[in-house]
Amino acid sequence: MEDQTSAHGASQLPWHAAFFQAMQAELYEYRDSLVFESEHQITTEPLRIDVLIIKKPKELVIDKNIARIFRTVNLVEYKSPDDCLSVKDFFKVNAYANLYAAISSDVDLSDLTITFVGNRKPRSLLHYLTTERGFMAEKTSPGIYSITGAYIPIQIIESKKLPQSENLWLNSLVKGLKIQHTHDILNEKRKWHQKLPLDAYWDVVVEANYRTFLEVFEMQTMAFEEAIAEELKMRNPRFEELFTKAGIIPNWIARGKTEGKIEGKIEGKTEERQYFLELINQGLSVEEIKQRLTMNNE
Repeated sequence: MEDQTSAHGASQLPWHAAFFQAMQAELYEYRDSLVFESEHQITTEPLRIDVLIIKKPKELVIDKNIARIFRTVNLVEYKSPDDCLSVKDFFKVNAYANLYAAISSDVDLSDLTITFVGNRKPRSLLHYLTTERGFMAEKTSPGIYSITGAYIPIQIIESKKLPQSENLWLNSLVKGLKIQHTHDILNEKRKWHQKLPLDAYWDVVVEANYRTFLEVFEMQTMAFEEAIAEELKMRNPRFEELFTKAGIIPNWIARGKTEGKIEGKIEGKTEERQYFLELINQGLSVEEIKQRLTMNNE
């Protein structure tokens, strides 16, 4: 497990918690037929796989690039952007799969699959599997390698190479997001906040891409401003923290501008910031917040 701390500290962000929610979002269409378990404990000892996905019913066919190999029980190992999949990871997860089948009375090896997910292409692991183990590695779609020759189906996913159009959540679980990419995930998030909790996901993505989010805050796009208002309404402390640290309140709100333009930073407006956040915490709509702040500034 990775420690949860600020992106500005020495420890890593809790990427695994974010990854667990990203996998749920990616497979949301099949939510009624899949059971997700985070850090599933294999035995009574602390042996845990990052994500266990159980498919029900068994005959369900998942038409999703990252899950086409899925059988009944699917073990998923994840590496954060700061780490890389290794040969040792293969040994560990392969052992977990065998152990899971050995201690489960209703599970056979033929019911299992293994998925490795990392941000970078694991060249040493692929070399080991193809050269020393004699397996075949085929790139079946962008970012996905199918490993054949083993008695358990295996796939390796290079998440940054997944198509954004199909795998926005996993593809965005990175450091160094671009401005347009940030806009895309924020706009998509507006459609999702009632569907599936993504709080851990957003905490990690925002902190890992802190400067990019600050830049986007200052861009003059109404769609993004509305997304920020929606996020603040949900009281996500990361976004409130970003506003407070940067000394930024969107001028279209603070000054009652209806055209939705952000004209720049508001420095040292402590009382104004506090009033803005109080309105957010009251659960007011965007229009109600505009009206209250307009009256306050008259």
